[in-house]
Amino acid sequence: MKPALNRSVYVVGYDVMTPLGNDLSTTWRRAVNAEAGFRRVTRCQTNSRSNVVGEIPDWPPRDIDFIDRKERYNWNADFVFLTMMVCKRALAHAGLPMNEVTGPRTACLMGSALNGSDALRIAVENYTRRGPLKVSPYLLPNLCANLPAGKAGMLLKFTGPIFSPQGACASANHAIAIGARMIRDGDCDFVIAGGAETCLIPEIIQGFANMWATIKVEPADRAFDDPTQASRPFSVDRKGFVLAEGAGALVLAADEMVKSLNLVPKAEVSGIGWTSDANHFTLPHKETIMRAIEQAIDDAGLMPQDIGYVNAHGTSTLKGDIVEIESLRSVFGPWIEHIPVSSNKSQVGHCLGAAGAIEAVLGIEAMQSGMVLPTVNHIPDPRFADIDVVPNQARRHAHEFFLSNSFGFGGTNCCIVFRGV
Repeated sequence: MKPALNRSVYVVGYDVMTPLGNDLSTTWRRAVNAEAGFRRVTRCQTNSRSNVVGEIPDWPPRDIDFIDRKERYNWNADFVFLTMMVCKRALAHAGLPMNEVTGPRTACLMGSALNGSDALRIAVENYTRRGPLKVSPYLLPNLCANLPAGKAGMLLKFTGPIFSPQGACASANHAIAIGARMIRDGDCDFVIAGGAETCLIPEIIQGFANMWATIKVEPADRAFDDPTQASRPFSVDRKGFVLAEGAGALVLAADEMVKSLNLVPKAEVSGIGWTSDANHFTLPHKETIMRAIEQAIDDAGLMPQDIGYVNAHGTSTLKGDIVEIESLRSVFGPWIEHIPVSSNKSQVGHCLGAAGAIEAVLGIEAMQSGMVLPTVNHIPDPRFADIDVVPNQARRHAHEFFLSNSFGFGGTNCCIVFRGV
C-alpha cells in the first residue's frame, strides 16, 4: 500500500432535512429561535402512546424535479429519495461540480440505522393481502443500505466508492469519520458523508415504545397539550427520546482541492475517536465513551480545555443522559463547568442514523455564527447543576473547537472534533 498522504480535511458544504424544516435555511432559522419540531404522527396510524414524533414538514413534496412517477412507484423506501435530495443540495451548497475530474474522486457514505423498513412493510402487506406475486421486484434493492448512495451517484455522476456505515444511531458520525480518513489517506479527494432515516412506521414506533426508549405522552405530561415539549434532554422530567425522521449530508474535501477549486471551507474535521462498549446492547458504558472522547481530542492534537462546546448525544433518556454527563465530567474535570453542553435532539428529536450529520451541520453553523444552540424544554435537574446545558435560548459564544458525540445500539461510539476556519 502507498503511504498515507496525511491531508487535512475540510467541510465545504452541507444540507439537512429535519423536523424543523425541509431545508437548511428553515431548520437553522427555527433552531436559533429555540423552536422544536414535534407533533403527533401523521405518517401512519398507531395506537402507541409514543405517538409524538419528529416529521419533516412538507415531505415528501408533490413534485421532485429528478423523480418521475415510475421512479416514485418502484423506489418506495423513502430514505432513497431523501438521500438523493440532501446529496444534491449539499453539492450545490459546496459549489462543487461533478465532472470527469471530480466525479471519479468523489465517494458517498450515507448511513442509516433502519434502512428501507418502510419498503419492507409495503411488501409484507402486499404479500399477505394480494399474494406473493405482488411483492415488488424492487424490494431487495430498496432494502440495500448502499442503494441510496448509489442512486445519488446515478443522479449526480460521481463514481468513487459508495457504501453505508452501519453504526446504528452513530452511523452518520462513522460516515464522516471514515470519509475523512479516506481523504486523508488519498483514496479520494471528496466525500459526501452523512445519513438518512425514514423510520415512522407503526412497528418501529411500537418497538421503541416497548423498549421504553421513547417518551409515552400521558394526559398529565406537559407534552400532552404541547407536543413540542416532548424531547427534553438533561431535564428533571425527561422520559425518553422523540423518534424522528431526517437526513443530513456534509461535503468533505482535501486541503489542496479546497484551494485549487476555490471552495469555501466551513470547518475542519480535526479529530476522531471511536470505540465499542462490549457491555450492553442498549445501555451506554462510561469507560468506553470516555475513551472515544479522549481519542477524538488527542487525535486533534488538543487538550480537553481547548474544546469550546460539546454537541451532546443528549437523547432525553434517564440513563443515557446521566452516563454522557458523567463521562464528560471525567474527561474535562472541573473545566466542564466552563463548557456549554447542549442537545439538538431537544429540537429535532432522535433521527437515528442521520442524527450525527444533522448535529454536525447545526454545530458548524453555530460555530461560524459565534453562538451555541440551546437545549429547549429544559427544567433543571439537580444532578446536572454543574453543567451549562444552554437552557431554552441560543446564546452568543465564540469558540474554535467543538466536540460532537454519537452513541448507538450495540455499544458503538463515535466522537468528532470540528475546528472553525
